[in-house]
Amino acid sequence: MRRFVRENSLSIFFAVLFLAALVGQAFAGWHQVNDQQLGEGADRIPIGTYLTSADFAVDVMENWQSEYLQFLLYILATVWFLQKGSPESKVLHKAGLESDEDQKVGPYATEDSPLWARVGGLRTTIYSWSLALVMSAIFFLSWLGQSIGGWAAYNETRLGQRRDPISWHAYLANADFWARTLQNWQSEFLAVGSMAVLAIYLRQRGSPESKPVGSAHTATGIEG
Repeated sequence: MRRFVRENSLSIFFAVLFLAALVGQAFAGWHQVNDQQLGEGADRIPIGTYLTSADFAVDVMENWQSEYLQFLLYILATVWFLQKGSPESKVLHKAGLESDEDQKVGPYATEDSPLWARVGGLRTTIYSWSLALVMSAIFFLSWLGQSIGGWAAYNETRLGQRRDPISWHAYLANADFWARTLQNWQSEFLAVGSMAVLAIYLRQRGSPESKPVGSAHTATGIEG
């Protein structure tokens, strides 16, 4: 068990943080909604009702979709775009998809290469893009979830104001949907861009996201 924990400590660490933050968000959001309920002279709602509400769904999904979009764009952008001096960039002469030899696919695969990297053809092509494909699927599904949850929450507000609800398609062009979406996107893009640039000049000893402490600022694609 100790060995398993040690070898998987990074994923376990973030899984625990994720669950703790999600539970914390659920309780904080529940208390926030009940505070609003009391302010409007309405009854408090149980936590189960809040967890199945559109408000909770949209708050969760709008963050998930932006995070997965961030990583999807980062994965794809770093195939072709470079940043001199950054460990977040490939070395400057390897922009693009690289050769089969560099990627160890087909005849260049080794004995311990994944099966789909060795067989060639469509399966190798799919496997070559599998990370971006899965990230794309999660992004679009969570963005869909955000749009449905946001639509339901928005119509609840409209009904409370004695206004007619709008269709889902109309909500997709509504400022509420795009305000929720873009407020997350801009922060994700800023964070990723800042990381790529700050890592040129700053260091974190022992982290693979940083260059070795003594590496030159111009060293590119080196992780420490």
